[in-house]
Amino acid sequence: MSSFAPSLADVVDTLRVEPRGDDRFVATQLDNPAHHIVGGHIAGQALMAASRTVDGRLPHSVHVYYLRAGDARHPVDFDVVRARDGGTLSTRKVTARQGDAVLLEALASFSTPVGGPAHQVTMPDVPAPESLPPVQQRLAAHADELDGYWVRPQPFDLRYVDDPPRLAIDAPEPSPRIRLWWRPAGSVSDDAVLHSCLLTYLSGTTMLETALAMRRATAVSTFNALIDHALWFHRPIDPTDWVLSDQCSPSGLDGRGLATSTMYNRSGELVCVATQELYFGRG
Repeated sequence: MSSFAPSLADVVDTLRVEPRGDDRFVATQLDNPAHHIVGGHIAGQALMAASRTVDGRLPHSVHVYYLRAGDARHPVDFDVVRARDGGTLSTRKVTARQGDAVLLEALASFSTPVGGPAHQVTMPDVPAPESLPPVQQRLAAHADELDGYWVRPQPFDLRYVDDPPRLAIDAPEPSPRIRLWWRPAGSVSDDAVLHSCLLTYLSGTTMLETALAMRRATAVSTFNALIDHALWFHRPIDPTDWVLSDQCSPSGLDGRGLATSTMYNRSGELVCVATQELYFGRG
């Protein structure tokens, strides 16, 4: 097992899809030893491709179905269909392909602010991120495992309130809930769409940990693949500050695991709600 992990610059560069005319785009993938296309990454690319066909509106939701595994050694083509442009909402359909194989289908919706009454659930009371050690420090005792996988540099600074995956699998009783603070591990341009795409990438790599923990497994100890993934963006994030992700797996059944995340900014404002379903099996 290699300790490979992309840098923040790698993630940002590959989220910036390249136009190919007529609402078509192409994007480089983040290669890895297994040549596996990361679900959250290609979902972020699909959202970025859709956003490139919308003017003056920010994403408020994206719904993704993962249909086939792709090969990260090769680029992915994204075709965008302008399904609707209304007075407040714009909807785009995105199809991701490698050759003739469809890897992903997504619907993304964009909106303009309209104001009105607002409500939200209350952020849980958790320790401040500055009081928590980086995940690499929490897992220092496992630094020799899997070629340094657990302590590798990552594109996000992660501060776990609860046990991170490697510790969670050894806990006396597995918990379906993992709360963590996160922020990009470096500077990011002032681009609200990019911030939503980074959040999409992050959610595809951390939410699944809750379903895996209930099976006493980690992402590297058992085969798993995302089936679907949905996010609702309520407020823009500040990439210079921390976001709390309150993650839970409410169900695991028939070789699938469901995961949810409710995310808040430092002020306790709701920024995103996300869900995804994970498949455990032979592919």
